[in-house]
Amino acid sequence: MKLAGINFSILVLCVAAFAGAPVQGGPLPSPLYPPDNWWNLDISAAPLDPGSAGFIGFINSGGTKYLHPDFGGDAAPGSVECYGFPYIVVDASQPKRTVTFSYGGESDGVDHATGQSYPFYPIPEEAITQPHWIEGGQPGNVDLRNKADRHMLIYDRDNAHLYELYNVFFDGVRWLAGSGAFFDLNINGRRPQGWTSADAAGLAMLPGLVRYDEVFGPDEIRHAFRATVRATNGYVYPASHRAGSNPLALPMGARIRMKAGFDISGYRPEIQKIFRAMKRYGLIVADNGSDMYVSGTYDTRWNNDILNPAFHSVGAQNFEIVQLGWQPPQVTYFPHLAVGGGYTSVVTLINTGADAASGTLAFVDQSGNPLRVALSGSAEGSSFPATIAAGAVLTLNVNPAAGTNSTISGWASFAGTGGSLSGVVSFQASRGEVLSSIAGVLAAQPADSVTIPVDNDEIQERYTGFAVANPGSQELRVRLSLLNSQGNVVQDFAPSGLNPLAPQGQVAVFVHQLIPSAARFRGSAVLASDNQARFVATALVQDRGLFTAIPVLPGKSQ
Repeated sequence: MKLAGINFSILVLCVAAFAGAPVQGGPLPSPLYPPDNWWNLDISAAPLDPGSAGFIGFINSGGTKYLHPDFGGDAAPGSVECYGFPYIVVDASQPKRTVTFSYGGESDGVDHATGQSYPFYPIPEEAITQPHWIEGGQPGNVDLRNKADRHMLIYDRDNAHLYELYNVFFDGVRWLAGSGAFFDLNINGRRPQGWTSADAAGLAMLPGLVRYDEVFGPDEIRHAFRATVRATNGYVYPASHRAGSNPLALPMGARIRMKAGFDISGYRPEIQKIFRAMKRYGLIVADNGSDMYVSGTYDTRWNNDILNPAFHSVGAQNFEIVQLGWQPPQVTYFPHLAVGGGYTSVVTLINTGADAASGTLAFVDQSGNPLRVALSGSAEGSSFPATIAAGAVLTLNVNPAAGTNSTISGWASFAGTGGSLSGVVSFQASRGEVLSSIAGVLAAQPADSVTIPVDNDEIQERYTGFAVANPGSQELRVRLSLLNSQGNVVQDFAPSGLNPLAPQGQVAVFVHQLIPSAARFRGSAVLASDNQARFVATALVQDRGLFTAIPVLPGKSQ
């Protein structure tokens, strides 16, 4: 029905969404997890597993196995049954429901001391009687637990929280399920070792689905896809749960990558985009099922007359297995340090994890070149191997290399595997026997924008600055916005003193050097990359000749 030229069904949907009503298949961020989450890792250059050929041979045994798009629209026009995974978008006001579990010991929303469930899952009432809110299509009051997996996926758009349930049924009084899991999509927390989720591997499901909005949107797909194979053997990172022990099969959490040399140029543009993601991010084995089935959303816009033949033209032999349990090096960044000219620095690496961490501590100067220093207990160099035991702290004195007399500004990073790393670089300057400044720069995470509190007063000889380091492989261009204490932008430009910042380069500068009128100013400065490239930064403060550093705030001022 149309009203005054407006599609009435769309109008009702929009009004419902703004009113906080739950929406089946509503808008989602892309990707759902932070960029460094395991779903979003670029594995195109990750090492091949030595057993790759054998694993692919097992999948292919009995004849060639082909890709299959395990998603689509309605099973037939107007049908209750559907293909793919429906998902629900709610807001923070959605009432929480209690769910009783078969596997409560590995589920969220359960008091594990008593085994009692409590209100936790924001399940809409519509899911009880209406179709297409639950996998398979049948409403929640239809009991198909012995015939189908019956997943329910719920995304809280206000908090970026994800709730997923397996094998659900509403018995007229209460919700029942096999298992349930909660994921805070703002962080990268894994399930406890040995725990399942709503998926056998213990992973979140929604972040790994092929989505229509991503396939036909303007950007590349930036995450791996959920996939199944007929048998599995244990689990590896990032999975946390086993559901099989076939010694010839892949473990849960294994990554299957489309071979780089497989020619995709003859496919339609949207299919090429899906296959490019398979080359760059791969497939993650998340459950037992049919071999090479790739999971996606329920969406009536999918055209399976296009998807099916395209997927079925690609055999398992066009894939390979990434090294089992592969993780990229964890990089801890220290955006600023100083040596020479009276400056010395101390690097403190802290491992709060349960495993030892080993890696390389590297130093870089402002131009992006290796910075040669003298490290305590080591010969001079620009990079040094280091191992930090679980729960331990490693402290290293950094002095200028022989013959370095002037002050050199730079930054440092520690790239390692294992453990959970953070740390601080403290540096101090002495004039003769007198300490003139001391500062501690905390380890920083890359961001595409940061906010720096500015408190300048030239009469009091107090100035605010910052250090920005570019850990990427491409030039970085940064804009600087100056905001007054009311949050209004008073200046916004790309300073030549910051741009371009070379790969591995760094700059340390005071705000009033870039904006002379800010010599007396109180407010904030926002640094943001022009193309969403990521950088690391710290704020610098000089007060009557004394120098210190403070962390920056990620994200832009509002």
